[in-house]
Amino acid sequence: MAIVTIHQAKTHFSQLIQRALAGEEIIVSRGKEPVARIVPIPEARKERRLGGAKGIVKYIAKNFDEPLEEFEDFMR
Repeated sequence: MAIVTIHQAKTHFSQLIQRALAGEEIIVSRGKEPVARIVPIPEARKERRLGGAKGIVKYIAKNFDEPLEEFEDFMR
């Protein structure tokens, strides 16, 4: 959940809409008092689809799925 002022909401409204469509709840406040919430209507949410990042990931290391060394002790 993000809290923004009315001025920030006016300045970055389209970015806040995109964040709301991605699932984030945006609270708009006047000073310290929350006055509104930006959430998407259910019909506006895009369904996730397979292959949406195709062409973005250029390389995956061969050991990508291997456990990270610094976390091996933590996980025990």
